[in-house]
Amino acid sequence: MNKIIGIGEYVISNEQEDFIKTFALASCIAVTVYNPFIHLAGMIHIALPDTIDQEDVQRRPSYYATSGIPILIHNICREFRSRREDLQIRLFGGATSLRADDCFKIGQKNIRAVRETLSDLNLKIVEAHLGGVISRSITMSVLTGEVEITTLPLMF
Repeated sequence: MNKIIGIGEYVISNEQEDFIKTFALASCIAVTVYNPFIHLAGMIHIALPDTIDQEDVQRRPSYYATSGIPILIHNICREFRSRREDLQIRLFGGATSLRADDCFKIGQKNIRAVRETLSDLNLKIVEAHLGGVISRSITMSVLTGEVEITTLPLMF
């Protein structure tokens, strides 16, 4: 079964026939987590690095790298009894805008926040497809942990 995640959402599955998908990652980042020993997969679609609005974090914690990634890892380890040392982390997205007047640089800020959050959690990244001026859509197999990437050029 296909499990589709939108911006600010995450999914965890141990159903081996499942595929987890997210679409149109530009400045957003998808973090995939896989435990090959128990065929457990998770994915989160991060929109922004952080916020100072704690009410917003309560409403949509998966929207932000600093709150969403710890929740995903906690749930994978606690609810599905995965060992942290067995987790394989992959990153996708964080594109750069083509606009010369892009003063926000969200893609770069997202990359930094995701890397720092994973480092704070003592988790190592095994693969990263980050930056550039492309949009990425990804599909992850729960059975194998393999991730298929489809790319398109950015138009903004």
